[in-house]
Amino acid sequence: MKKGQIIKLTGGLYTVIDEDGVKKQVKPLGIFRYQDIKPKVGDWVAVDDHSITQVFARKNDLSRPAIANIDQALIIQSAKEPDFSFGLLDRFLVIVADANIDAVIIVTKIDLCSVQDRQELAKNMAFYEEFYPVIWFSTKTYEGQEKIESLTQSKINVVTGQTGAGKSSLLNVLNPKLQLATNQISKALGRGKHTTRTVELIPFFHGWIADTPGFSQLDITNIEQSRLRDLFPDFLPYASHCRFNGCSHIHEPECQVRNAVDEGKILKSRYENYVNFHEEIRSTKPRY
Repeated sequence: MKKGQIIKLTGGLYTVIDEDGVKKQVKPLGIFRYQDIKPKVGDWVAVDDHSITQVFARKNDLSRPAIANIDQALIIQSAKEPDFSFGLLDRFLVIVADANIDAVIIVTKIDLCSVQDRQELAKNMAFYEEFYPVIWFSTKTYEGQEKIESLTQSKINVVTGQTGAGKSSLLNVLNPKLQLATNQISKALGRGKHTTRTVELIPFFHGWIADTPGFSQLDITNIEQSRLRDLFPDFLPYASHCRFNGCSHIHEPECQVRNAVDEGKILKSRYENYVNFHEEIRSTKPRY
């Protein structure tokens, strides 16, 4: 029996790399079905020559993409084609934070921006740079490549983000041997096609990186409503000064988070996204 990590799932077969660096294709024990144990890519497991016999506790867990034990998430947003979406970015950031995973924001396709468009986007992104690493990246000029390599060294990384934002193209530039499938943006739909079909951990700068299926809708309704406010790091310096403990930052008087928004210390669009997320979660909870 040896310890290993699941690096790929294909057709019910799990590829595990064990502590000796040996790859094995195995299946989980049948009893897992009755124990509601569903191994994921990224799981640390015990394996013999044929089976996964144990799944060890996870330090974190994502459902979309289905992956576990991640050190950091590279959240990919394109500057153009499709257009940058702060609402989608904040949604990704909230889900990643709720899973206790560090976030890195990568803005792709910057070569498609005019100087004016990039300056406008950079003005708002400057606020995010106070709380998250932000990298500007181009597959044409290779701007940002060294920063990505440095930040992903010796870590288990997951690549996720906006559909059509160039996740696979980015990985192909960083490691041309990957030859991951890519597609052009659909002009009619204004978004990319789903070219990645599986989740797989790929060796990457002495660590691992996962290319995942792209998607544009993210469900946040499983997040506890009272926890949502803590997933916005820009709120935290002001929240402790609110009049009421457990202030929702929605309607309470003397809310210092709202005051910070009014004073321009918190990005207004980010606070508006928080309010929308709060209502989205509230509206799905049962009322008694």
